[in-house]
Amino acid sequence: MKGLADIYATLFRTEAAVQLQYRAALIIWLIGLVVQPVVYLVVWLTVAKAQGGAVGGFASGDLAAYYIALMVVNHLTFTWIMFEFEYRVRSGSFSPLLLQPLHPIHTDITVNIAYKALTSAVTLPAAAVLAWLFEPEFHLHSWSLAALIPALVLAFALRFLVEWCLALSAFWTTRVGALNQFYFAALLFLSGRMAPLELMPAWVQTLAALLPFRWMLAFPVELAMGRLNAAQALQGLAAQGAWVGASLGLVALVWRRGLKQYGAVGA
Repeated sequence: MKGLADIYATLFRTEAAVQLQYRAALIIWLIGLVVQPVVYLVVWLTVAKAQGGAVGGFASGDLAAYYIALMVVNHLTFTWIMFEFEYRVRSGSFSPLLLQPLHPIHTDITVNIAYKALTSAVTLPAAAVLAWLFEPEFHLHSWSLAALIPALVLAFALRFLVEWCLALSAFWTTRVGALNQFYFAALLFLSGRMAPLELMPAWVQTLAALLPFRWMLAFPVELAMGRLNAAQALQGLAAQGAWVGASLGLVALVWRRGLKQYGAVGA
């Protein structure tokens, strides 16, 4: 474990230095990260105002809290590996990674964490500015704050593993754009990213709870808002843990079978 920790520390320093070379790209990504939840927030605030100040049990302060928390949670959990993995396989640049003694997933985790460590210096102040502008209403308790930390860790692990497994489909087909778009459409509706799940039809809420999507985003957001009781929080953490365990097994299975299919397409 100490050796792995040293490797992670070295990779983190390297990737942080690499990320700093692309400052313009970082700014563009951050703008998109902030703009999307603000657009959704303004739309739902308009709907709430038209209905007398609330919609589906969400007052304006609740909506502001939801989308500000969503922005931060989404930033801490999102990945982009599905797009890069296809290029690696098509270009043949994945082959050198297989010669290294370290599993490629460790490098991808470190890249992800390094990016977020750098950009959080902007994301968190942006959330503070939005909180000043929209006056969110959080109803936090000491136990919910304590539960939020493992919920965020598990949400990141779950989303990373699911999307890394999805990326492995490039072993079978070098064009995975359609599959990625299908996944992101499901994520948009079933994770609470477009709207709080409580505002969605009952069958959507049920499907989101049965699949891993709710546990990636909506659950930690609801926990951060203080909308869950202790029993619901424990159930959510258990669901996250179960999905992380299942995702680990699926990644291991798909990885072993995918390597048998892999062929360097590019140079």
